[in-house]
Amino acid sequence: MSGVRVRIFQTIGRRALASLCVAAVLSASAISSRAAGAIDANTIARGEYLARAGDCIACHTMPGGKLFGGQRPMATPFGTLYSPNISPDRQTGIGKWSADQFYAMMHTGHSSDGSLLYPAMPFAAYTKVTRADSDAIFAYLKSVPPVRLANRAHDMRFPYNNRSLLLGWRTLYFREGEFQPDTAQSVEWNRGAYLVQGLGHCSMCHTAINALGGSSESKAFEGGLIPMQAWYAPSLTSNREAGLGEWSIEDITSLLRTGVSRRGAVYGPMAEVVYDSLQYLSDDDIRSMAVYLKSLPPHGGEATPPSATASEEKDRLFPPGGKIYDAQCATCHGAKGLGKLPDFPPLANNQSIQMTSSVNPIRMVLNGGYPPGTGRNPQPYGMPPFAQSLSDEEVAAVVTFIRTAWGNHGTAVSARDVSELRSAPLD
Repeated sequence: MSGVRVRIFQTIGRRALASLCVAAVLSASAISSRAAGAIDANTIARGEYLARAGDCIACHTMPGGKLFGGQRPMATPFGTLYSPNISPDRQTGIGKWSADQFYAMMHTGHSSDGSLLYPAMPFAAYTKVTRADSDAIFAYLKSVPPVRLANRAHDMRFPYNNRSLLLGWRTLYFREGEFQPDTAQSVEWNRGAYLVQGLGHCSMCHTAINALGGSSESKAFEGGLIPMQAWYAPSLTSNREAGLGEWSIEDITSLLRTGVSRRGAVYGPMAEVVYDSLQYLSDDDIRSMAVYLKSLPPHGGEATPPSATASEEKDRLFPPGGKIYDAQCATCHGAKGLGKLPDFPPLANNQSIQMTSSVNPIRMVLNGGYPPGTGRNPQPYGMPPFAQSLSDEEVAAVVTFIRTAWGNHGTAVSARDVSELRSAPLD
């Protein structure tokens, strides 16, 4: 009997040991699954952050529409483009794409079927994005709710509807390659350069676009009119415009993070960038962008003496413009244009008022607007529109006054300049 008991106990022991081993394997598997889930969650969260940095929502989500469903129209001098659905829907979105295909699109400007993308998709900037960051963005896009919405065909004029012509554009203006850090610069500077040059694609607006829809690297960040939107993106290299050499790092970071600073406020397309993208970036990343932007070498935007005709026009419009300013503007911006910070920006010594281009101040007087409502400035004060109450001549007068009073060095604007902008789109 004792031998039988031993064999029974041995059998029970082996079974118990086996059960413990199985339990241990299952426990290890559960831990591994949780770890993998945490890694995936971290990757998705990082991808969401990077998608914010790339401002993907602005183009791929219709106002009031479903996230990343596409179909947002983008008017260009060559016709109207419609952004594609980049939700994970398998029939109409990118649900069947692989990470390799997504990276190829970002890096080379080719869609999953090999077709060439129009450069409204900023692949000339996104080519600088690292593979790891591309994969994280793709993981995030695959995690959002799918949207069943077929892509809308572009409405491009002949011959621009022939995509083979893009080969010539790419030869002239596209340089493929990931961002390469400058070893002579700091880690902070390089992070800022990566965000500004790559995901932020800031040069797309702040560099003039030529008749072929391209821009010269030698003119990068020197400012230009945003086609079809009738807003002027000022030079970031000229202190006569928005050059940041005279700005403090704190002023730059405040403008990027909140949309307002002691030096001014953002309106128009830049307000959308701050609202959809920049306000969500970390303080460290915003500061790194400020460090890089402030380091841009001064170039372009040299002052040219006004012509005799321009001086005469300024002398004619200045007195009535001053009366309109006193009646309509001084309450908020002050009798001497000093503003009331942080809510009402100064107009005296304000670079954005004195630029060679008068588009932005004319548009602000005509259409008004608000800086973006951000987490750190949730209830911004706005500028009322005067398009209905002031004539073209009156708008020209008050803008001329603002651009030339209190030591400002702008030039006069004409009623014709105002008339051309009355019908400009409001977004």
